[in-house]
Amino acid sequence: MGEKKITDIQKEFKESSIELLPSFIEEYINDGRPGVSKIIGQAQKKMEKLRIEKERIERLKEYEYQYWEKYEYVGGIDEVGRGPLAGPVVTACVILPKDCDILYINDSKKLSAAKREELYEEIMAKAISVGIGVVSEERIDEINILQATYEAMRQAISLGSVEPQLLLNDAVTIPGVTIPQVPIIKGDAKSISIGAASIIAKVTRDKMMVEYDDIYPEYHFASNKGYGSSEHIEALKKYGPCPIHRKSFIGNFV
Repeated sequence: MGEKKITDIQKEFKESSIELLPSFIEEYINDGRPGVSKIIGQAQKKMEKLRIEKERIERLKEYEYQYWEKYEYVGGIDEVGRGPLAGPVVTACVILPKDCDILYINDSKKLSAAKREELYEEIMAKAISVGIGVVSEERIDEINILQATYEAMRQAISLGSVEPQLLLNDAVTIPGVTIPQVPIIKGDAKSISIGAASIIAKVTRDKMMVEYDDIYPEYHFASNKGYGSSEHIEALKKYGPCPIHRKSFIGNFV
């Protein structure tokens, strides 16, 4: 049997899962044809990228490793939606297993929408517990955004299937919570649990704003997610507020 066609080898590379790449490289590394060498180079680059990502994720578990020695259930907490002019504030509390193998978790703002949705599914499938807290624009107007955020965080903690023994929070200490807390500045980029929570909260809130866009299309909530984009502010001036606007936030525009 003659040599395998380069197009076939290319196809095999494209279809190989990352676990199979080492044996794929081994099989073709001595082929000698420039086209095959190029494919091997691509495979090696992919392996190297994965190695770097795994190292990044290990660094992202630094706080977790510190507390996993003492606690089984370490929860990461984050919020999304403190700044928008419309819609709720959403929080998530995520407890990941100690052998968590999810890659590409990061501060949700640094990820594409497609990547966030993919990670949302994976976190939901692999987490020990996920609690989500949602506090409405009405409540935000009633008690202010900071208190509403704390309320949503307490909700997220209580709605998970497992109660965390320790909380890693993105920069805040939540009042009215008896569980020990560790506030971490820029936590969503320093802790895998907080990063996971930021992804869950962001995807949950974005979905809600897309649904609101169907009900109040003139404000373009699907694209601006309730934040004060120029087209949102223009619509606010033109049509006035809708029921999901935060009255305490829009005084300058209406």
